Parts: sequence; C-alpha cells; structure tokens
Amino acid sequence: MKNKKLLFFGSLIVISLFFSFQSRFFEIAKQIEIYNNLFKELNINYIDEINPGDLTDKAIKNTLKNLDPYTNFYNEQDVEDARIRREGEYGGIGISTFYTKKGIVVSEIYKGFSADKAGLKAGDIITNVNGQELAALERSQFSQMLKGVPGKQLSLQVERNRQTKSVSVKLDKVVLDPVPFYDMIDTETGYIVLTRFISQKATESVVNAFSDLKKRGMKKLVFDLRYNPGGSLFDAVNITNLFIPKGLKVVDTRGKTKKNSRTYKTNREPLDAEIPIVVLINGRSASASEIVSGALQDYDRAVIMGERSFGKGLVQRYFDLSYGTQMKITISKYYTPSGRCIQELDYANRDSKTGKVPKFSDATTLNEFTTQNGRKVYDGGGVTPDITSEFSKKTEETDDLLKSRAIFNFVTDFTYQNPNLSTENYTFSSSDFNNFKEYLLRKDTAFVSKEEKLFQKAYESVENNKKITSEYNAIIQQLKAAKVAKVLVNEDLLSKEIENEIIERYAYKEGMYKHLFKNDITIKNAVNLLNNPKKYSSILKK
Repeated sequence: MKNKKLLFFGSLIVISLFFSFQSRFFEIAKQIEIYNNLFKELNINYIDEINPGDLTDKAIKNTLKNLDPYTNFYNEQDVEDARIRREGEYGGIGISTFYTKKGIVVSEIYKGFSADKAGLKAGDIITNVNGQELAALERSQFSQMLKGVPGKQLSLQVERNRQTKSVSVKLDKVVLDPVPFYDMIDTETGYIVLTRFISQKATESVVNAFSDLKKRGMKKLVFDLRYNPGGSLFDAVNITNLFIPKGLKVVDTRGKTKKNSRTYKTNREPLDAEIPIVVLINGRSASASEIVSGALQDYDRAVIMGERSFGKGLVQRYFDLSYGTQMKITISKYYTPSGRCIQELDYANRDSKTGKVPKFSDATTLNEFTTQNGRKVYDGGGVTPDITSEFSKKTEETDDLLKSRAIFNFVTDFTYQNPNLSTENYTFSSSDFNNFKEYLLRKDTAFVSKEEKLFQKAYESVENNKKITSEYNAIIQQLKAAKVAKVLVNEDLLSKEIENEIIERYAYKEGMYKHLFKNDITIKNAVNLLNNPKKYSSILKK
C-alpha cells in the first residue's frame, strides 16, 4: 500500500514537471512567433526603408539591458572585437581607443608600434581613415577602421589641439604583454604587475617574470593586481597554482544547472609555495583578479593590501549563434575556497522604477567565513584586504569623476601646455590640483552630476529659455561648486591618479610603472611589511 502511494505521488510530480516545462516552452515559442510576425509586417508595411540587421541588433541589446551588463549579444563584428580582448593579439596600429561623435579618440599609445612611430599621442582624435569621414559612420563601424592584415597602409586625418594633420601608418601585428613591468625593488624583494588575464599569455608572462626575479635573488614578492579587470578564468586558476600546492580548490562556479556549476582545482606542483607575498588590489581589480586574491587570502598564502576589490563575481560563457554571431551569457557566480561569493551588485533585485541595483555589501549583516588558519573573512562582494591603504574614503562624486573622461581630458590639455615636461621625479603638486579644480569648474563637460543633468533637461524644456539664461548659468555654477567640493576631500588619491596619467603620456606604461615603483605609498608599505617577518606572519595567523 505504501509503495502504491509513493508511486502515485511520484507520478504526480513527474506529470506536473512535464506540464510545467511544456507550458514554458509554449510561452517561448509564442513570443518568438509574435516577434517574427511583427518584424515581417514592419518590413513590408513601414513607410521608410528599415535595416533589418540594425533593428534586430538594437532590439536584442535593448532586451538584455535589463539583465546584468555582462550578458551581451555580439554581431559578426562584435565577435572579432571580443576575441581580440580575450587573446590580446590582432592586426592594428598599437593604440587603445574610445569613440565620440567626431571619431576615434586615442586613449593610450603602445610603445614601439606604428602609431607610436608615426607620432600619434593620447588625446588625438582620428576623424578620417583612407578618405572615409568617421562622423558619417555608425559607431559600431569604428572598431574595424584601424584593424586588418599586418602590412596594410592607412592614411589618417588626426585632430590635435584643434589643429588637423595627415598621418600615414602601417598595420602591425599587435601583441599585448599582460606583464608590462617587473623588477627588483631591493636586493630581496621582487615586483610583478599583471594588467590583464589574457588567455595563456598571462600565466606564461608571470612565470617568466617570476623565474627571472628568482635568478636575481628574489626572496619576497609584491604582486600588483590593481586596475586589473580580469579575463581568463583558467589563467586565474593557473596563476594561483604557482603559489599553492596541487589538488586545492581555487574557485567554485555555481549556476542554475549542473553543467554550469564546477569546482576548479590546482592540477600541478607550485612554482614556489613558500615565498612571502603581498598582493595589491583596489576598486578596479575585478573578476580573475578577485579569484587569485580571494584564494590566496583564504589559504593564508599572501597578505592582501590596498582597497576592497570591484566585486565582479559573475561567470560568462560564449555561445555560438547563427550567421557568425555569438551571445555571452552569465551562467553562474564565483565563490572563493572558503565559500564567499565575490559578486557585489544584486542585478536580480534591480529596482524596476529607478533602475538602481542594490549592493550585497549594504546588507545589515554579512555572512562570516574562515580562512585555512581560522581568520574571519566576510562576503558581501569583492575581496576585503587584510591591510587597507591609507587614502581618504572615496565619495560618491569622486567615484563618478573617476568613471568619467574628466581626468583624461584635463591631462590632454596639460600635455598641450607642457610639451617638454621631464617626468623624472615628477610630482603633481597642490597648485596643480588647484588648476584641476578650476578646470572642473570652468571648462570640463565630461563629469556631470545627476542634478546638473536634471536641471539642464528642465531648462531645455522651457520655451524662450534665453530669457532665463543668466539665472540658469548661475545655478549650474552653484551645482558644479557643490559637486567639486565633495571631490576635493579626495585630493590625495586624485592627485596620484592624475600624476600617473601624466607620466604615462610622456613615458608610456613602462615609465609610469617605474615611477610607481619608486614613489607609490602602497608599494612602500608592502615592502615594509615583507621586511618585518614577525608582523607578516601575525597577520596570517588566527
């Protein structure tokens, strides 16, 4: 009798699941059919010509906008751009860029490539490529204008400081080195900076740098992951494996389905499981950087120093679609060996009215975990350092400033005014910072507060608004002053950001890291800690 009841209830569960799946698939098929019919009727009957590719591209991307920012659709061109970001190798002129209505803005010059040899500078705006005016193109077309088969000749029109000149460049094979700088700080302490987890290249570059420093007498290591946005998961696991034994868990990925959940363990003997390490992180260390720093912290293998990391704990996978397109879908979340979730922003509970995304770190109580030695660590997004940097706490306005192009634009103007600056022992002084303050108040258009945007929108909606222009300008200036006042409390960290940007303009990435090497307070604190074995050990104990 008992078995019959179990069989009956079991059958009910199977039947209900079957109808649940059937209902779900019917709903999906129904919505696809609705879109197909709408698309067909629109193309046949709409009064103007419609570009089907653009329409579909925008419709899909607009649909995904309400999910997390990492779930994306890639058309054929986007697929190639994504591959370049993952592999760090392509046919180009050796620049990093962003786009404006005018054209392609050069944000960084890679030393030794054709753009550098041709005299291009960060801040230059490329307005024309081989006779094609970029302002007439869709922005989605910009990315391929400066890429192609190495050896191809390009003729560019470049705007610099409101003057236009012609530049001829040849496409190179551009290979990015994820370890742009490493050296010995003193006779025993090595320094390695890793800027991105480029697939396979990141592990190889770190191993090469580490091996060279060991030959030069390294007995302690400062490993710099600041500003590293992440990249290859496998390289994160392999780099962690350089410092911890074989067979240990590095990270868990937990998804909705079993196939999207996996445990990643070290699979080889470490390069060095004993060397004392300080890992540097900040608010722009994300994803793979957080896997490495989180795992080394959980195993008490390194002291983590700096600022709380970004909190990008969402895992994506690429799926091939038809006609050469792809989709990148968030399939799971990262968890450190102790069980902490790295993810900071809770996209599943986005406010439908305001669009605001809550933070896990804002919870009244955070979940407590323990490291291998029994130290307490907490979740809530990102990796919290064992030792926090001695900078002023960032205001919301400073965060917005750093996300804008204001510092980039200020430094561009600075280089125009100081073409022959010597960066040796250069310091961004208090008077320089006052100039930056005046720039934000009088000239900047990139760092705009929410209040300014709302007030500007209201002003533009008023008929005959010229009658109130003077009043509008006075209030806008007051809003700017209030915004800038909240930024000034972070003069210490902003001065360092600007100083580093200035040095990079004159001396490339390599020169900037050499400057950091000698002057960065966080690196100095890391060295002091490593030179105090008793204090170093006490931090890693319970």
